[in-house]
Amino acid sequence: MKYLHTMIRVHDPDATVGFFRLLGLEEVRRYDNEAGRFTLIFMAAPGDHGAQVELTHNWDPEDYGEGRNFGHLAYAVDDIYDSCARLMAGGVTINRPPRDGRMAFVRTPDNISIELLQAGPALPPAEPWASMPNTGHW
Repeated sequence: MKYLHTMIRVHDPDATVGFFRLLGLEEVRRYDNEAGRFTLIFMAAPGDHGAQVELTHNWDPEDYGEGRNFGHLAYAVDDIYDSCARLMAGGVTINRPPRDGRMAFVRTPDNISIELLQAGPALPPAEPWASMPNTGHW
């Protein structure tokens, strides 16, 4: 398992990028998604791109309230299906199952979202994951 990033939602991406630049981080990549109406900006310390902050800007105005601006922690795993099966066996609810063989979301006992991403290429869709419904907002 490898730690990837922490996501926070931002209202003013330019101001937030400016803040993180003052802090000493640099922008390592940016992704605009027209269909989803959001922008992802990844910031990291120079020379240490292994631990990033993901700034998520939803283009449509939204009030996040206290704590809602914090998004999730993300980890790459060697086998997303095995990881989710192990977590389910331990009593963890899979909020967003790995139907695509690429991504899943679970929650900690304190309701913090954890994103699991398949290391390398996505695995082929497999049951029971391919037909599992989402059980909550991630």
